[in-house]
Amino acid sequence: MATFLKKKKEDTSSTTRQRAPKSKTREWVDAIVFAVIAATFIRWLFLEAFTIPTPSMENSLLVGDFLFVSKMHYGARTPKTPLQMPLTHQKIWGTDIPSYVDWIQLPQYRLPGFSSVKRGDVVVFNYPTEHQYPTDLKTNYIKRCVGVPGDVIEVKDRQVYINSDVFPDPPGVQYEYRITANQTINNRVFERYEVSEYTTSPNQSTMMATAEVAAEFEKLPFVESVVPVTASQDQIYRNIYPDPSVFPWNADFFGPLEIPAEGQQIDLTDENITKYEYVIKYYEGHDEVEKREGKLYIDGQVVDTYTFKQNYYFMMGDNRHNSLDSRFWGFVPEDHVVGKAFFIWLSIDPNESFFSKIRWSRLLNLIE
Repeated sequence: MATFLKKKKEDTSSTTRQRAPKSKTREWVDAIVFAVIAATFIRWLFLEAFTIPTPSMENSLLVGDFLFVSKMHYGARTPKTPLQMPLTHQKIWGTDIPSYVDWIQLPQYRLPGFSSVKRGDVVVFNYPTEHQYPTDLKTNYIKRCVGVPGDVIEVKDRQVYINSDVFPDPPGVQYEYRITANQTINNRVFERYEVSEYTTSPNQSTMMATAEVAAEFEKLPFVESVVPVTASQDQIYRNIYPDPSVFPWNADFFGPLEIPAEGQQIDLTDENITKYEYVIKYYEGHDEVEKREGKLYIDGQVVDTYTFKQNYYFMMGDNRHNSLDSRFWGFVPEDHVVGKAFFIWLSIDPNESFFSKIRWSRLLNLIE
């Protein structure tokens, strides 16, 4: 009897099929998604790039400096506004369209960091008085911390004092000077000494400069005198913090003013209400705060003492006569602190021609 052997069909169901190769479009989409996620993670947790748009920190930081800010030093903040387009801030790039919706606002926490904010640190923070935005989407400002929680700050004849001791000026600090000369000073003279803010006239000019540069100008043969421009002690600035009608201060004569600290309790006297009502109303998380008949009411209840819920800092620009800072709008709450300015990775002079725009000497400089 013949035996017929039938060849067994290959069981294709048990073999692993080769995956179809990705299309070029799919590869690009995957790469972009990965890059956005990675960049968002790095930006949130480690480093974020910023640029200097205004001269409030000159001569320490210049307009056109590009710098990295470390989130690790003070600890990154958890997002407060999660419904936001990645890698944006307040607006979608190049438009006035908001990049977020504030339907969800999460409690904000800070991860552990290497250090706390110290006097002398150059700090990036959210501009506190911009109440139309959520905390983490307020405009980013950069200033130098001159006072930490519990410090008493005072400015006398331009000099900063902390707890009655002199706070040394940073190396790049500059003030306004009035120059009297027997001729109009040529623009090239200011450029030679790297003075970017100045006005000229036949007999008198002004400039923002360091004391060292002012001394160099005094040596010029056509210069008769270089005098610092300082407000007098009885001069009152209408926009000074906290209330010029009660505290008649100015940018060069300011304080004394104590910086609030977490857990610090104060008596709500008339003077302290004037100093700290704004802080309690806008930064301490209360639903309703108002002053009536010399008393402070929180959520409808009159209070005679108050204990602060977080730390605060006092920030000033190194360009002391051209900086809107804590002397004008008050303290920076701890939950507004973004990070520590770390180093300059690029610097472009907006006033130079194409081939001379890069300030090579500033590249990769640490910020002090």
